[in-house]
Amino acid sequence: MFFERAAAAGASPRCMVKREGGYESISWKECEDRVREIAAALIELGLQPRDRVAILSSTRPEWLESDIAALAVGCVTIPIYPSNLAQECGYILRDSGARTVFCENAAQVDKIRGVVRDGINVEGERLDVSVDHVIVFDGRVDGCISLEDLLARGRAALSRNTEEIERRTAGICRDDLATIVYTSGTTGLPKGVMQSHANHLAALEAIEALGVARAGEIDFSFLPYAHSFGRMMEYLGIYLGTITAYAEKIDTIVQDLALARPHLMPAVPRIYEKIFSAVQHTRASSGALAGAIFDLSISIGRKRAEYVNRGQQVPALLAAVDRLAHAVVFSKIHARLGGRMRIMISGGAPLGREINEFFHAVGLPIFEGYGLTETTPILTSNYPGSVRLGTVGRALKGVTLRLADDGEILAKGPNVAGGYYNRPQETAEAWGEDGWFRTGDIGEIDDGFLRITDRKKELIKTSGGKYVAPQKIENLLKARPLISQAVVMGDQLKYCVALLTLDAEAAADWARGHGLTDTRPAALADDERLRSAVQQEVDAVNAHLASFESIKYFRILPRDFSLEEGELTPSLKIKRRVIQKKYAERIAEMI
Repeated sequence: MFFERAAAAGASPRCMVKREGGYESISWKECEDRVREIAAALIELGLQPRDRVAILSSTRPEWLESDIAALAVGCVTIPIYPSNLAQECGYILRDSGARTVFCENAAQVDKIRGVVRDGINVEGERLDVSVDHVIVFDGRVDGCISLEDLLARGRAALSRNTEEIERRTAGICRDDLATIVYTSGTTGLPKGVMQSHANHLAALEAIEALGVARAGEIDFSFLPYAHSFGRMMEYLGIYLGTITAYAEKIDTIVQDLALARPHLMPAVPRIYEKIFSAVQHTRASSGALAGAIFDLSISIGRKRAEYVNRGQQVPALLAAVDRLAHAVVFSKIHARLGGRMRIMISGGAPLGREINEFFHAVGLPIFEGYGLTETTPILTSNYPGSVRLGTVGRALKGVTLRLADDGEILAKGPNVAGGYYNRPQETAEAWGEDGWFRTGDIGEIDDGFLRITDRKKELIKTSGGKYVAPQKIENLLKARPLISQAVVMGDQLKYCVALLTLDAEAAADWARGHGLTDTRPAALADDERLRSAVQQEVDAVNAHLASFESIKYFRILPRDFSLEEGELTPSLKIKRRVIQKKYAERIAEMI
């Protein structure tokens, strides 16, 4: 797929990278040349088909080039999150058998060296980790191969290895193993999901029919390629011929969007929550007249979106006032995202309905989909002309869904992976004798649209016997202006309680409005006046909940949850059990 697209596209742009404050294009031909050079060099290093090659790096062009080059010579790629701890990296290397590792920089090399030197501890047993080759993208590290040197070696060997690359590429079948993707997991050791070339191609072929991306358009990339959602978008760009604009880093997304001016952006809900919060903060700090105009515009946009999402023509008068709302209000929000955004995609976790409705209202539709690493990674999606807010859309072409007696979503399809590597018992439990993959999610299907109600293992059962879906409540809380993150608990309790974190910008504004000079969340968390303001937010959410679901008590934490503290997965989902253990004393105060 890659080589055919590169041959057809030639000198046209494949991707855009940020250098010296601006974006520069890299052509398909340049990208193809580097892929072939890396592939030739891997052959020179002695790699054979089915050997494992790990990639430990943030999202960047070199990630894609190394991935495709390794696949081209018949290897199996093993993505590793750059945020993983050394112990986790070591476990993945040993479990997968990867002995060649592409590392982003010296800091990532240190992780590998540490586990090679000290081994890893798995359930009380010390295990050795062996690595033959470490290749570094950035700079030079003693004892490692720099990417620059690897490319030079590949160029020198390309003439004698071209035929071998073509032979190996031609020898790959759709059903061959392409990659082992280790689930980020919220607890326990990660499981390696065996995804084939067929799994990936089936997903791409199904997505193509949705019309969410077009050749020549710019897609914005910052999701980790170690995550199956990010990986799918990596391959979708190749498959459809889009131009991928890489974010410089997660902290510069807003500036990078303005520079790259993309048409398409995939993201996890946390990113959309932050954009929504920033817009709501601006609206709250504007004057009464401006606020009233904003609210009226949103109301108009919602009505227009209802027609669009049903695939119906918007009445002329409504279309006219919507154009006025866009000129006065919505265009400013569009400009913050580059001014050309056509479609945004959400996956990896549930997206709050209020947030989704807002973006559809302002003409920046988010199309929410659903899937897992085990489904490579998509099963359903909303798409242009087929949208029902509050759902994750209809099953993709080739995918069959059904609900078990307890409401668990079961799936079959050509994109569903073959099982867990080295985990026969877990594979049998997840796929079962009937071949239906058990997602672990609870859902409802209405007119073909799937609605996720919760994780099967995360349903709360109160001491009164009532089942509570915490994610629904958490999404409602996160949509409130002062609240950044929320974790709801109540299993075997008489009532539900919550740990909350503050939205730093909104809380700082509140503090300044109350004459406080220290506006840090850590300084505000115990302020009784702020607590009263947050209580009002919680009360507003409780008004939409059944009595057994409502939050009786809450505690405000001094900082937001973070990757660095091990409280979030790399896809920015909360690690519920980690948080419950870490803040056990705070929780106990509420019980």
